[in-house]
Amino acid sequence: MKLLAGLVASVALYGGIQVLQGGAVQSAAEETGTSDIYRLTANGDEAACAVQRGAEVSEGLSLLRVAPNCRKLMPGIERVKFWREQADGSVAFSENGIDPVVTFSVADGDGYESYAPAAPLLSMSNGE
Repeated sequence: MKLLAGLVASVALYGGIQVLQGGAVQSAAEETGTSDIYRLTANGDEAACAVQRGAEVSEGLSLLRVAPNCRKLMPGIERVKFWREQADGSVAFSENGIDPVVTFSVADGDGYESYAPAAPLLSMSNGE
């Protein structure tokens, strides 16, 4: 009977540790998640929309969530699903993780500016 009680206590302790570790990882992810929200604008226009870089799928490739109203800035951009960061710091948005729909270079200061396609010129800055 003591063996069974010891086994139950061990399993409970192990489960408790796993829950606590999972909670700590989730809290850290939630804290850093806000820095992955960007404000997208076109040609300096007042119209803007939000894009959010999500979980990393593979080296340099992350999921991307684009607000539906981003279509007003660039038709078709609402269909992109991936954020690919290159070694030079440039960022490409794509539907399939490979073929870019729009590509950004690092801008002066905090943010990015699109260079392909040439129009519309899109700016992306950290924060909503």
